[in-house]
Amino acid sequence: MKAKLFCGMMYRDESVCEKALKMLIEKFGNVEKLSDPYDFTFTDYYEEEMGSGLEKRFAVFQKPIDRARLVEIKLFTNMLEKKLSIDGRRQVNIDPGYLTRTNLVLATTKEFPHRVYLKDGIFAEVTLLFKKGGCRCLDWTYPDFRTQKTCDFFRIHK
Repeated sequence: MKAKLFCGMMYRDESVCEKALKMLIEKFGNVEKLSDPYDFTFTDYYEEEMGSGLEKRFAVFQKPIDRARLVEIKLFTNMLEKKLSIDGRRQVNIDPGYLTRTNLVLATTKEFPHRVYLKDGIFAEVTLLFKKGGCRCLDWTYPDFRTQKTCDFFRIHK
């Protein structure tokens, strides 16, 4: 079954985000919609590695993907993160996932009880449910995905 691919990109330097986005476009095709960047102030989890003053934005790609490709896509974005790293420190964090008319699914390498193992160290997590008139967050939905702005951005593209 097909779904819309999206990637969340967190970064400090806009030029690094632009490089990452260019590489993603080369691999997955044109972007249908790019969100405005926003200050990522929801956690300090990434600051030790990436520094402070982080921003994040989302890109939704035009061409639908087969959902079974999520593992391959996450492994590719992990490779991009390493390629753009400096002295082993990521300059961009790229989180891919897909959109269907009913939900938003993220790929991750971190195991938690609510995540489903796919293969090759990659898990999937349903992060948002789409309902008439809005989004439904789950207990584990990340704080930045809980915002009305993020919900509105993804609801348009399901």
